[in-house]
Amino acid sequence: MKITDIREARVSIASEIANAYISFAKMDVSILAIYTDVTIDGRQVVGYGFNSNGRYAQSGLLRERFLPRLREAPAASLLDDSGNNLDPFRVWSIVMANEKPGGHGERSVAVGIIDMAIWDIVAKVENRPLAEVLAERHGDGTPDADVSVYAAGGYYYPDDEHHRLRDEMRGYLDQGYIETKMKIGGVPLNEDLRRVEAALEVVGDPSRLAVDANGRFDTATTLEFAEGLAPYGLRWFEEAGDPLDYALQRRLCESYAGPTATGENLFSHQDVRNLLRHAGMRADRDILQMDPVLSYGLVEYLRMLDELRIRGWSPRRCIPHGGHQFALNIAAGLGLGGNESYPHVFAPFGGFADSTPIENGRVRLPRVPGIGFEDKRELMEVFEKHF
Repeated sequence: MKITDIREARVSIASEIANAYISFAKMDVSILAIYTDVTIDGRQVVGYGFNSNGRYAQSGLLRERFLPRLREAPAASLLDDSGNNLDPFRVWSIVMANEKPGGHGERSVAVGIIDMAIWDIVAKVENRPLAEVLAERHGDGTPDADVSVYAAGGYYYPDDEHHRLRDEMRGYLDQGYIETKMKIGGVPLNEDLRRVEAALEVVGDPSRLAVDANGRFDTATTLEFAEGLAPYGLRWFEEAGDPLDYALQRRLCESYAGPTATGENLFSHQDVRNLLRHAGMRADRDILQMDPVLSYGLVEYLRMLDELRIRGWSPRRCIPHGGHQFALNIAAGLGLGGNESYPHVFAPFGGFADSTPIENGRVRLPRVPGIGFEDKRELMEVFEKHF
């Protein structure tokens, strides 16, 4: 087999929302389609990719650096030993050729987009859902039948009032979610605590509400918020400070008995190794949220999981950031602890297959070859419009 064409485009996912650190008013993503000469059940095999929300489109890096390496590679160098399918690890090595160690910035996102499309192709050539392929190759042989998902929201809106937050949380429960997450850190502690209480009026059980500061706090503010949040017994306290400030995270873990969560802005297995070495993370309660697409793709994510196993962590402590069908396949195939979801924002890239509604906080995977994008009508309309 061989790749016959590669196409990339930039798509807006802008919305008038903000977290404690950034506005999403100008947010966009890159989308990618990789075409092959393989036909399965009368359809050409095409792999699709895009980057998770929170990082902007990677058009420059893709067009000028990484896609040329993929286009120029000899066809045979991209294949597995059978010669009938792509090898994601060999493809990864080719697109990362001549790149210095370190510097895990935006290039990790560009490579992750390519990696997503390659894995979509691999599973489609096998004519199986990606979760099954991953369970067989890298898991225990059997994917999870369904995956726990939580609804991420609770952003700061220009006209934010508590009744709007309550309505939002009520809407998530009506959609079948039982766990939700909201933003904190954009207003003073006392005001955020009132927002937490407003959300709890709807969610009920505090262990089903998580809070996310998006890396906003210094150490002193982290400890202040930790003290204020502690009595509630929340699901977790996410990304209190800068993601690379391991000393701050360690102080939080030492002073806050409840679960913490971090990792969505760590982009390499070396980052994860340092987090586990130096940040005081507790394998019995804390959550790791590394995003496969933002961190060089699934190839690198598998290396992250190796770092966890070396240190006695279960993959069930991982709940990836991203909220899309690719991460859902990874969670099911590799036996992770769940997956994020964005019911009201970042459409149509977030969310899951049209045929698999949220039921009691869990979602099944569709019986569709590949990642399953073909069972997301609005997303496929975006791909068809641009490609």
